[in-house]
Amino acid sequence: MIENDAVILGMLMGILGFVFWTSHHESRFWRSFYSVFPMLLLCYFLPSLLTLSGIVDPANSQLYFVATRFLLPASLVLLTLSIDLREIVKLGPKAIVMFLTGTIGVVLGGPMAILIVGTFAPEWVGGSDASAVWRGLSTVAGSWIGGGANQVAMKEIFKPSDELFSVMVAVDVIVAEVWMAFLLLGIGKSKWIDRMLKADASAVDRLTEKMEAFSRSTLRVTTTVDLFRILAFAFGVTAISHLLADSIAGWVTANAPTLDRFSLDSSFFWLILLATTGGVLLSFTRVRNLEGAGASRIGSVFIYFLVATIGLQMDIAAIFTRPELFAVGAVWMLLHVGLLFVVAWWIRAPYFFLAVGSKANIGGAASAPVVAAAFHPSLAPVGVLLAVVGYALGTYAAYLCALMMQVAAPS
Repeated sequence: MIENDAVILGMLMGILGFVFWTSHHESRFWRSFYSVFPMLLLCYFLPSLLTLSGIVDPANSQLYFVATRFLLPASLVLLTLSIDLREIVKLGPKAIVMFLTGTIGVVLGGPMAILIVGTFAPEWVGGSDASAVWRGLSTVAGSWIGGGANQVAMKEIFKPSDELFSVMVAVDVIVAEVWMAFLLLGIGKSKWIDRMLKADASAVDRLTEKMEAFSRSTLRVTTTVDLFRILAFAFGVTAISHLLADSIAGWVTANAPTLDRFSLDSSFFWLILLATTGGVLLSFTRVRNLEGAGASRIGSVFIYFLVATIGLQMDIAAIFTRPELFAVGAVWMLLHVGLLFVVAWWIRAPYFFLAVGSKANIGGAASAPVVAAAFHPSLAPVGVLLAVVGYALGTYAAYLCALMMQVAAPS
């Protein structure tokens, strides 16, 4: 068992370096391999093997905390630094519709999954007091609509047992990452999926072209001065966001405690909101020209390290402890996915909106920009902005979902 974070950091960076090096290798083997297994999927999966093999216990590592509290907000600043809000608005209402569809799919999918599974195995979704399955599933709803802060909020509101909650964390991560794998596989076939959905992706293509043109127009040889300016803005805004987030969350807790149901007492919620806002505000200044020096590329490095630390949290062996809960989670996810495809076909939304709208709910700020960037690096800000909306809605929608699951659960 390795508990030294310096060693674990080196292992994770070695894994990421291996994945990026092989994914751009010219050999026929690696080209064939990555045509089947997306690079991003490997960045999640390979770190999970360190946990599965017992080499690393993520509970004893601070790397995930560092990635979420320091690198994630800094990356959000850098990814939104060059954003063009006017062009994103021109994407039209379909992006928001698909995001809200994803939210509704989670809210309705939870109680429907309990009803479906309960018809043939009521003991799988039963339980009483703190061991009631619906209480544990409420934390999954919080994570799948908003993120970690919303998940913790649901845990504090409905108080599932610690044992049940630990299993639900595994259900949350593993089921979500399986869907992530399918989403990533679909990106390589996105044009075919768009034809099946009869979707018009021209607005997405226009945004991509405009963002690419801006990057080319500001592209230059990066100097040490550029790097320090980029890091100064990234971590400077992050520092200010931490300072304000702690103050705002403390004020809400002291003066408006009832707002905890909306995660407004969570400093992490305010941290993500403020960091994103800071990046957007900088996009209206000449600071956005730092994109040409590699601002978004540095932000992507931070995001991929976060992805590796998330993969480290994924204990695949947990699927064998209470497999029935994973079955409930799988049914829930299928209902979410099914509704997304039905609405996408109905409004002829491109696969990009479906994928990012889903991950802005299930994954939040950690996953949505990664999936958006998998289509094209310049599209990452779309994922960031939708994820922030997810944080705002997460606790309220998850609370409603939990009450519906309580009614649906067998007595």
